[in-house]
Amino acid sequence: MAEHHAASDGKHKASTNAGGSVHGNSRPSAAGGGGGKGGLSGGLTQPAGWQSLLSFSILFLACLAGFSSRLFAVIRFESIIHEFDPWFNYRSTHHLTSNGFYEFLNWFDERAWYPLGRIVGGTVYPGLMVTAGLIHYVLNLLHITVHIRDVCVFLAPVFSGLTAISTFLLTRELWNQGAGLLAACFIAIVPGYISRSVAGSFDNEGIAIFALQFTYYLWVKSVKTGSVFWTIGCCLSYFYMVSAWGGYVFIINLIPLHVFVLLLMQRYSRRVYIAYSTFYIVGLILSMQVPFVGFQPIRTSEHMAAAGVFALLQAYAFLQYLKDRLTRQEFQTLFFLGVSLAAGVVFLTVIYLTYTGYIAPWSGRFYSLWDTGYAKIHIPIIASVSEHQPTTWVSFFFDLHILVCTFPAGLWFCIKNINDERVFVALYAISAVYFAGVMVRSNADPDSAGVHAVGGGFLQRV
Repeated sequence: MAEHHAASDGKHKASTNAGGSVHGNSRPSAAGGGGGKGGLSGGLTQPAGWQSLLSFSILFLACLAGFSSRLFAVIRFESIIHEFDPWFNYRSTHHLTSNGFYEFLNWFDERAWYPLGRIVGGTVYPGLMVTAGLIHYVLNLLHITVHIRDVCVFLAPVFSGLTAISTFLLTRELWNQGAGLLAACFIAIVPGYISRSVAGSFDNEGIAIFALQFTYYLWVKSVKTGSVFWTIGCCLSYFYMVSAWGGYVFIINLIPLHVFVLLLMQRYSRRVYIAYSTFYIVGLILSMQVPFVGFQPIRTSEHMAAAGVFALLQAYAFLQYLKDRLTRQEFQTLFFLGVSLAAGVVFLTVIYLTYTGYIAPWSGRFYSLWDTGYAKIHIPIIASVSEHQPTTWVSFFFDLHILVCTFPAGLWFCIKNINDERVFVALYAISAVYFAGVMVRSNADPDSAGVHAVGGGFLQRV
């Protein structure tokens, strides 16, 4: 499949070059860029110039549609914060902008959980407050006087446009530019995402969905190139995601799952080794800098899969190194002994650390993802939250609309034309469908809009 795409890309480039040569022979002044004419008009005479302009226009309109479709509450009523959690986030942001970051980290809010109070700095994901505070600071630095409340109200609609851009970039890496534009249009107006990012809903999901998509885009870019530069960018985006939302656990489990499946499919490469080794080490260190997260990445069960895949990848790379230097019989003997010993040591170590309490078990909310009746029996307060209930079939049609039809076609098309990055988006899509089925709030996630776009483009051609 990669060869097929390479051949098609080569034909496209050849046709573009041929078109350029024809224009160059017939109108040398336009192609050459004479002294009196700028490069813009010469660029727009080429098909690639018009294609870029059209793509930019579609992407801009998608961002505009995403922003404007979330302003109903402001237009109908006024610029105001909705719901309880957004009000607390607004109060925290106001305290941050008024007193500074260090005062915010050490702030004891006596009005929250009255009369007990709450230590805010170590019990919240500060990414949302810091983002709004930074935007407010930059606007005032540019002498654009705006109240922090208005920044908080319009933050989620603005980030919906950034989510459309990041989804476009991700889908373009997975398939092509046309599918990327379709994905951007889908994610901009899908009701499931709109419900979590309307104006006035100053909550973590408003910025976290963008961070989620952008992290996945940089991860796919890292796997395709094997570049440390893109991997460090992925780590920084992951750090932003950790600081913004507890859903970062989805990332730190999906990326190791991608690497593990690539190893099972015999798709190991230096690119995968460089990308994941760098991501795990740097991402682990960065994630531990968030006060609310702390040492959880090395002490909770939700993060142990990433550590296990990291150890497995190092062992696999070492065996590949020995394979070129030993005979077949020696390698098979060493492989059997090494795998048996390593598996036994890891298994016993995890059991011991869990039994002694060094590794915390799964939290109740994560247990309810695997057993939907667990919270109702053991932790009723989790089951009492409506967004933690299993999703009804009707909700999929209300929240996703036509995407319900394009999703299976896109997933089938990605699996049929599989490569390293499409393995990732297939795992992303399947896991997103499962989690959306067991918890209704997961329907707000952009469960791989790229798959919907691929399916939509395929059905359009059919």
